[in-house]
Amino acid sequence: MSKHDSDEAPSRMKRKKYEKELRKLQTELCLLQQWVVHAGLRAIVVFEGRDTAGKGGTIKAIMERVSPRVFRLVALPAPSDREKTQLYAQRYIQHFPAAGEVVIFDRSWYNRAGVEYVMDFCTKEQYQAFLQNCPKIENYMVSSGIILVKFWLEVGQEEQQKRFEARIDDPLRQWKLSPMDLESYPRWYAYSRARDMMLEATDTPAAPWHIVRSDDKRRARLNCIAHLLKLIPYEDVPRDKIKLPRRSTKGEYDDQATLRGRRFVPEKY
Repeated sequence: MSKHDSDEAPSRMKRKKYEKELRKLQTELCLLQQWVVHAGLRAIVVFEGRDTAGKGGTIKAIMERVSPRVFRLVALPAPSDREKTQLYAQRYIQHFPAAGEVVIFDRSWYNRAGVEYVMDFCTKEQYQAFLQNCPKIENYMVSSGIILVKFWLEVGQEEQQKRFEARIDDPLRQWKLSPMDLESYPRWYAYSRARDMMLEATDTPAAPWHIVRSDDKRRARLNCIAHLLKLIPYEDVPRDKIKLPRRSTKGEYDDQATLRGRRFVPEKY
């Protein structure tokens, strides 16, 4: 019996251990970044899951120590009236990576299989067309050389409720609670069925889904990053030894004296 099949859930990971392991993984992410640039790789990482599943925190842990010019985050708002008339995938394709880039989608074209389907923001015909065409498009992406990684973060009912309640009470998290979240919250099983149909139609050999249990946010972040590092092969890139050059003293003057009388920010801390 696995630990997830037993009645007793694993204990929450302690912060000290989490930060130690996260640093190791973030070091590897920096090595991956160097290889992506060196080899001219193109990668897309998709994050999907219910509200409060931990997508934002996981993405933050990935991007915290890497360059935003290599690891690029795309989190699109609701489509404009003009975008609604475009080919559905058009607003996403324009953000696809060039050589030496990793694009992370915080929600993606899979909105159609999730919130748009559950909340009736698309027609049944549009939904069915998406499920039929999405694997074809993703297969084309992969065959053209893009590395496509899809993560689904799976949070349980009780944990989701706790996180929603925390957003209501905590002023630092209230901005995360949107009217759409409140509309979606009662529809747990509708979203479960939408998830199941999405996985059935789009979990393909070319573009498989990788499911991350996320009731423990810290464990989820570490497991996700560790798995991502396995899915994108990389090597150490040789680097020349760096030595800072000597500063020139030509034109030397008291460059602090010239700042006297300027407006400095009060040093309250």
